[in-house]
Amino acid sequence: MNNRALGDNGEDIACKFLEKQGYKILERNKHYSRFCELDIIAQYKNTTIFVEVKTRKTAGFGTPFEAITKTKFENILKGVHYYLSENKVKDYRIDVIGITLRPQIKIEHLKNVSLS
Repeated sequence: MNNRALGDNGEDIACKFLEKQGYKILERNKHYSRFCELDIIAQYKNTTIFVEVKTRKTAGFGTPFEAITKTKFENILKGVHYYLSENKVKDYRIDVIGITLRPQIKIEHLKNVSLS
């Protein structure tokens, strides 16, 4: 499985997970530039949630969350700001979902993530 297929698989798993939790998926893979992509944009009650999904085959090379660098998070923030400038959004937050596929699927959901 190449990296794109791995990422797509992880995003599919994350969408199903979010939908089971009552989230409505609004968009996937919203691109604003080569460096700025929002994996999932969802709605939960009156809040818009921007979800970054990181998927790993195993935890052998670290957790999915360790792949989110300061630069990556800053690029996510840029995408969020672009989206906010184009859409009327009152309440929003940024979440991260980490998925490890083996030895069994493990899903971790961090809500309201920030740099500080």
